[in-house]
Amino acid sequence: MSKNVVIAIDGPAGSGKSTLAKYIADKLGFLYLDTGAMYRAVTLDAIRRDVVDDEKKVTAISETISLDMEYTDGVTHVFINDEEVTDFIRTPEVNSYVSPVARMAGVRKALLELQQKFGEERNLVVEGRDTTTVVFPNADIKIFMVATVEERAARRLKELEESGTKITFEEVKKNLEERDRIDSSRAIAPLKKAEGAFEIDSTSISVKDEFEKIVKKLAEIDKKFLSHLS
Repeated sequence: MSKNVVIAIDGPAGSGKSTLAKYIADKLGFLYLDTGAMYRAVTLDAIRRDVVDDEKKVTAISETISLDMEYTDGVTHVFINDEEVTDFIRTPEVNSYVSPVARMAGVRKALLELQQKFGEERNLVVEGRDTTTVVFPNADIKIFMVATVEERAARRLKELEESGTKITFEEVKKNLEERDRIDSSRAIAPLKKAEGAFEIDSTSISVKDEFEKIVKKLAEIDKKFLSHLS
């Protein structure tokens, strides 16, 4: 490619965003940007400095942190000051603090800028629920994933059952419908299809077929891209 490419993927819960994003990263050698891991890294650093309850100091950490990420073999490796902290950011202590940290306006602003910096420096694939509208509104390719609520509920039920959670299909479906309602109607960065995004319905097609659609879009950006893959 003649320039760095950013592929941004939005869509409701269970629509297949993460599956497609990781598949693209694996196939193309792009960085899969795990934005949640970024908030966890800031949280870990704040815990280590014993300032996690001080919003001003946590914000300062997010503005100055030396944070890097690499994606290999299906795993996002996270580094703070060249120290790999991939395992440390998944501890129960980090789990208990990451949500309050992620709600801090200054932290969100600082990490948004860092996410955009990653996009300037590397080929990137990133997914979320406001990725194409807020984080990367000028992404080279913007995708809006959809699937029927029944299909999404079946996928989520399987994940929950595999983790040992006992819940019914109807409960999962009801939870997804409520989450869709909240995400689509929230005042800040509501879930919606961005201008210029193309839609992929993952209900009945494989991730491989989804990927082929992406490759065709990339080829429209750079005619040499298909030869780059071979």
